Amino acid sequence: MTRPSMPEERRPANQGPLAAARNRAALIAAAREVYAAQGLDAPLSAIARRAGVGQGSLYRHFPDRAAVASAVLEENVRQIERAAAAEDATFAGVLGVLTWHLSESAAFIDLLRADGASTCRTEGRACALALAGRVERAVGRSLPSGPRPAAAEEIMLAVAMVSGAVTGLTREERERRALAAWRLLGLEVGPVRPFEG
Repeated sequence: MTRPSMPEERRPANQGPLAAARNRAALIAAAREVYAAQGLDAPLSAIARRAGVGQGSLYRHFPDRAAVASAVLEENVRQIERAAAAEDATFAGVLGVLTWHLSESAAFIDLLRADGASTCRTEGRACALALAGRVERAVGRSLPSGPRPAAAEEIMLAVAMVSGAVTGLTREERERRALAAWRLLGLEVGPVRPFEG
């Protein structure tokens, strides 16, 4: 008796570096979401699940918890730098991007506190200060010319003050509180969203 021939199952083609880059980006996005919902002590397995990859893939990209947190912080800082460097950048727009990150990421709030406290455990305080310095330079570049509302250093102090107000169970509540704090400081904030340019 002959068996009916079964269609040959094809495995998807290995996409190599392209898949690796997509997985890394998905892991960073998932980590940001999981950290916002569960805090920095969330299990790494939750990040892998949210990204739709296995834990092995997570560990190929990030050897430990600190590496994941550092990657999220690095991406946050890069977005703020890109927002500040955009041709049509405005101070209010850069503050909008920064506020989005404050509302999304507890780790980012820790980074921007005035004392430089950090979740960047791989390199400790030096890493936190370097990242915070990059944010300060980006914000400083976006300050309006002419009579400035404040120096970049003073704006970073205001950021640290606003970050202290960013509390609440939901992202919307954290955003609302951040915007209220900016208003109390007399600073206009543009649309609160990630930088997509």
